Amino acid sequence: MNQEVTAYIEKLPEWQIKICDTLRKMIYKTIPNVEERMQYGKPHYLKNGHYACVVYAAKDKISFMIFNAGELEEIKGFFKSMATPDRKTATILKDQAVDYKQLADFLKQASKSL
Repeated sequence: MNQEVTAYIEKLPEWQIKICDTLRKMIYKTIPNVEERMQYGKPHYLKNGHYACVVYAAKDKISFMIFNAGELEEIKGFFKSMATPDRKTATILKDQAVDYKQLADFLKQASKSL
């Protein structure tokens, strides 16, 4: 695991640390041999040199963006397309129940062809 990413997570509020740690473990479990690095000030995860996902913290949320996600279903109010349909983002708020298994399934499906 990348020490810069660890430092990024450790500086967050406790509730965001828990979410980011859980997402990080889920990413490593879902994509064997994933490459983790800081880029543009956020943790990025690559498979075979291609972007698979990114995790980033804002004041009141954690965003988990999956690349190569054009075929993934949107979930109203939680998982939606952003600037392009090829990228979809899950927005996680404090005290929100999160289906990490569903996110892992989405990540696995999107990164399969990378």
